[in-house]
Amino acid sequence: MSDKAIKTLILGGARSGKSRHAELLAESWEGPLTFIATAQAHDEEMAERIRRHQERRSDRWETVGAMLDLAQPLRDAATEGAFVLVDCLTLWLTNVLLAERNVETAISELVAAIGDVPGRVVLVSNEVGLGIVPENDLARRFRDVAGETNRRVGAVCDEVVFIAAGLPMTLKSPG
Repeated sequence: MSDKAIKTLILGGARSGKSRHAELLAESWEGPLTFIATAQAHDEEMAERIRRHQERRSDRWETVGAMLDLAQPLRDAATEGAFVLVDCLTLWLTNVLLAERNVETAISELVAAIGDVPGRVVLVSNEVGLGIVPENDLARRFRDVAGETNRRVGAVCDEVVFIAAGLPMTLKSPG
């Protein structure tokens, strides 16, 4: 398998360094760089987070918004020789759940797209299942859907990395 076609899932907790680690993987990439953004700035705090992420990326990056439909933008961007960073799957899942879309269909389409594309793909996702059990139904549903998504995406990825305290731990290596 070519290094150019590796699919990587990067997991970790909030503010663990997931996005920065993903961006570092792209620093020496010679082909096109695409950032697929899933965040929506519903408040000032989220707008500030988005702004900080944008400032870190060089002008080499093309940014594509994919708040609900993620599979097709991934297919469009992850062409031969391209590097695509999707950040992040848990924000995308939040959008899908709140829009009352069919979550199973959305996840299945994403997993199929990851398997089909010839480019280098890095997906960032929060690991939300390691803490206390949420007290309300929507939060428990989100935790379960996020866990299922991470499991299914991790299964089709060549590499899975868990970030804790800014340190990457390889859970699955290309092989």
